[in-house]
Amino acid sequence: MRAVVYEEFGRVPEIREVPDPEPSSAGVVVRVEATGLCRSDWHGWMGHDSDIRTLPHVPGHELAGVVEATGPAVSSWRPGDRVTVPFICACGRCAACAAGDQQVCERQTQPGFTQWGSFAEYVAIDGADVNLVGLPDELAYPTAAALGCRFATAFRAITVHGRVTPGEWVAVHGCGGVGLSAVMIAVACGARVVAVDISPQALHLARRFGAAACVKGPDNVPEKVRQVTGGGAHVSVDALGSPQACAASIQSLRRRGRHVQVGLLPPAAGPAPLPMDRVIAFELQVLGSHGMAARAYGPMMGMVAAGTLRPDRLVTRTIGLADTPAALASMGSAQAAGVTVIRPAGAHHQQPQHRLDEHR
Repeated sequence: MRAVVYEEFGRVPEIREVPDPEPSSAGVVVRVEATGLCRSDWHGWMGHDSDIRTLPHVPGHELAGVVEATGPAVSSWRPGDRVTVPFICACGRCAACAAGDQQVCERQTQPGFTQWGSFAEYVAIDGADVNLVGLPDELAYPTAAALGCRFATAFRAITVHGRVTPGEWVAVHGCGGVGLSAVMIAVACGARVVAVDISPQALHLARRFGAAACVKGPDNVPEKVRQVTGGGAHVSVDALGSPQACAASIQSLRRRGRHVQVGLLPPAAGPAPLPMDRVIAFELQVLGSHGMAARAYGPMMGMVAAGTLRPDRLVTRTIGLADTPAALASMGSAQAAGVTVIRPAGAHHQQPQHRLDEHR
């Protein structure tokens, strides 16, 4: 198969022919029809993620496709099934999994990090009966690929950790893929959203997805958010993943507010000093959110099917496998607004490219 491969951290990857993957006993091989290009992939390529321990490596963790082959212990899936998968693949046997918390599985694997990922024509997925999510025929592969990491993570952050209710103010710091997902989901929950970013294009998209107000950073962000919201947000999300955004998110909250950390804070970003004096004085809650288990996809998929949530609107660019190395490398200096989706399969699998103009 063809795959995006890098031999060294930070060195531009190459397109190579590599051996086809084989399914494990409880796993499957998925033919990748679409896979998202995420900032987490960039962090991994830069060497910021300790889960990538062996080179050469194939990145990619947001995927949708078709089951190609199954292992002998797989009971719920057959070749030809349309599927997606959370970026956390759970073992299904540890104490966390037994409690229903597969997103923090003690023996988790992650395609694109602990093993080769989906920037390829095929990818192996472990624990298929625990981790695969079936796709309805009407859900396009690029849309489904956007669900696996950024959208599902944002959904759980807003609905479970943020516990957002109608009328509350929600501040979203960083309007990349996960941030725009959080904007859309919070609006669908009836919240009033303040979007924060340094990019006018990202803020324009946030406004189109329902944000009630936009704040352009990086200067005086907490003060601006508190002014817009009349005293601070009820819920604030760091969807960027930087010490500055994390601190600004906490400082943007009103008394007894909830901060949800979604953006990764790798050691390379430096320490994240938190304003704990404010956390104590305002009785704030500081929460982390790490993806969403496959078993919890039902409510999100129901809202997508009903048209209440439109993850397809997040897909602003579709590229081929050959364009992926340069696109990955460019994420360190500039990120395209919205979500970029890669179509590894040949032209006979291609579907019309999503454009923002289609949804005006």
